[in-house]
Amino acid sequence: MFKPAAVFSDNMVLQREKYIRVFGEGDEGRVEVRFNGACVSCEISDGRWEVVLPEMKAADGLEMTIRNKDKEYVFKNIAIGEVWLAGGQSNMELELQNALNGKEYLSKLTSDMPVRFYYTNKAKTVENAREMEMHAGWGLCDKEGSKAWSAVGYHFAAKLAKELGVIVGVIGCNWGGTSASAWVSRHTLETDKDLNSYLEEYAEKTAGKTDEELIAAYKEYELEEIRFNEGQAKLYAENPDITWDEVQQKLGVCQWPGPMAPNNPFRPCGLYETMVMRVAPYTLRGFLYYQGESDDHKPQMYYKLLTRLIDRWRTDWKDDTLPFEIVQLPMFKYKNDPDYKHWCRIREAQMKAYRTIKNTGIAVVSDCGEFDNIHPVDKKPVGERLALQAMKNVYGIDCEAFGPVFKDVYFSEHKAEISFFHAKQGFEIRGEVITGFEAAGRDKVFEEVKAEICGDRIILETKCKEPLYVRYDWYNWIEPSVFGAESKIPLAPFRSSAEDE
Repeated sequence: MFKPAAVFSDNMVLQREKYIRVFGEGDEGRVEVRFNGACVSCEISDGRWEVVLPEMKAADGLEMTIRNKDKEYVFKNIAIGEVWLAGGQSNMELELQNALNGKEYLSKLTSDMPVRFYYTNKAKTVENAREMEMHAGWGLCDKEGSKAWSAVGYHFAAKLAKELGVIVGVIGCNWGGTSASAWVSRHTLETDKDLNSYLEEYAEKTAGKTDEELIAAYKEYELEEIRFNEGQAKLYAENPDITWDEVQQKLGVCQWPGPMAPNNPFRPCGLYETMVMRVAPYTLRGFLYYQGESDDHKPQMYYKLLTRLIDRWRTDWKDDTLPFEIVQLPMFKYKNDPDYKHWCRIREAQMKAYRTIKNTGIAVVSDCGEFDNIHPVDKKPVGERLALQAMKNVYGIDCEAFGPVFKDVYFSEHKAEISFFHAKQGFEIRGEVITGFEAAGRDKVFEEVKAEICGDRIILETKCKEPLYVRYDWYNWIEPSVFGAESKIPLAPFRSSAEDE
């Protein structure tokens, strides 16, 4: 059956000043695409077709016609502006209606506002995706229709549209609770001995069962999940302070994310097939990515996993220079958990990716977390700091996009002098004293130390005669105390050396 990909619809936003790819499926024949004075065509090959339109300036109110010998599609109210894909898990997915002041933002939305959104259907299988895409399409700003938009994506687009003076479109492609291993190809995992462990674990969990048996077991789990979720919602409504252990004592042990199966969306490579490849290679300016929480059980692998994901997505979008803006994980810890210090290593991997991979950015949001809530609701600073990263790194706009970032450290007897990037204007301290700095000597036993601001540097008074290691906010949860004086963005958590373990 001949059709364009679902991401092509009325109200879509196409990327300005780049070649525009238009693609879809079909059996055979020739496809013609007419848009904004351009006309291009191609033959359908192996069930797929793709044409490339020339670069175009920002515009609005345009119309596109796509036809073959059997059928014609006409899409209206098309804009040419800026397009970004918002990927990740639940904190990117968190809906505008559930975010801080979300209802207030929604009440002010009108269809002529310069932000549009396409949500990639949350599909467990490719067959599910095809069914759901029958009702997919780009949405305009609307009090009701925008409720389920990514709050981070909305705030990013709203700020960027205001600064650039063009319509900004966001493609939401996210699913809560997912590992980055779900968002990459099988080839990406199986060709690396470390990352192949995700596939090996899946194979172990599904060994000895047919696909039919696995699919049936997951469907049975889905019914149990509904019962469990309804039960926990009732328990929390009756007693907001009930503990998770108490919930499970009453309802039974939570089985999430369910048995591994070909229809379990949390399987390795699953969402790459059912979501990412449903929108690739729609022409973009770049990617926004907020994820890492569900990979905290393997923090030592996250740098490699993230770098492979960046490379895979850039390859699939046929542009190895596409900007990739990362949200560094905020502070978080459940109140009944010890501080495992594994989110520190995820943050470190995210910062390392930013510092080692070209055309990347990083939004430091350590002050945007909430104690005992893995889904902090204030998404405006997250979206706006991503916008600042894009403005600085992608659009060349002079703005304060960074807080201080660790550069180097000089050790002397009992002291450590730390230098930073993005600290020429100095620091702002929140709270009565500077907290979060630790130092250790050869024994690698860290102790909290006194810190003093000295211009664009920070001097630590340590108890070690020969300090060798320093770190800052090396916790899953702590209230940040040091911010950039100009940017008001927190000093990024860091350790001076990974050899301190």
